[in-house]
Amino acid sequence: MSFRIDVFTIFPDLVEAMASASVIGRSRSAGTLDVRVHDLRTAATDRRRSTDDAPFGGGAGMVMTPQPLFDAVEAVDPPRPLFCLSPAGRRFDQAMAGELASSTGFSMLCGRYEGVDERVCEHLVDGEVSIGDVVLSGGEAAALVVMEAVARCVPGVLSNEASTAEESFSDGLLEYPQYTRPASFRGWSVPEVLLSGDHGRVARWRRAHSLARTIERRPDLIEARGGLSDEERELLAAHGLDPATGESRSS
Repeated sequence: MSFRIDVFTIFPDLVEAMASASVIGRSRSAGTLDVRVHDLRTAATDRRRSTDDAPFGGGAGMVMTPQPLFDAVEAVDPPRPLFCLSPAGRRFDQAMAGELASSTGFSMLCGRYEGVDERVCEHLVDGEVSIGDVVLSGGEAAALVVMEAVARCVPGVLSNEASTAEESFSDGLLEYPQYTRPASFRGWSVPEVLLSGDHGRVARWRRAHSLARTIERRPDLIEARGGLSDEERELLAAHGLDPATGESRSS
């Protein structure tokens, strides 16, 4: 059975273009993903197909009205949970992507203007999701971020299933540095261990540098893991990396 993702938006062409390309597009063609994009304006009742109105109490901007949103969702009966993309929502992260990928599908409602009528949040959707502390013109860009992150975790979407296990945030760490050909470029050489053919040494090097990069760039992730274990400190020291800063002790 395909993993289903429904997206409700006033810009269906924008979402459809992204959902038809690259990994998601290939998975749709193969039947692994079932992405359905719904135009909220088709549920509007006036001649202008309006989906917004001025806010009660005054204020700048417009607010998306409940009628088209409720009608559009109820006409489709999409997979749940249904999330409204909103800066007030739960922060989306790789753990949440994995949670959603373990189900059979989910849906997203893209807000616009100054947001959506609160009755939509209270009585239509199952929750709100934010991709970070930024302000966007609408939820479409956020929906595409969520869609791709979740899709990559769905079995069968990626040709190499091991890819997701080694990516950033998969175990609370940033990914280790990556190199490819040529082995030497403008005098900068690939670390010798990666050319050694010793898979055990390579794995230890990658783990050490994943830890070091996370300590240096995202110490909050290390803190969230409860700090470093004695084994991780020893691994860093064995590779000449400072457990406190992640920097090379030889530099």
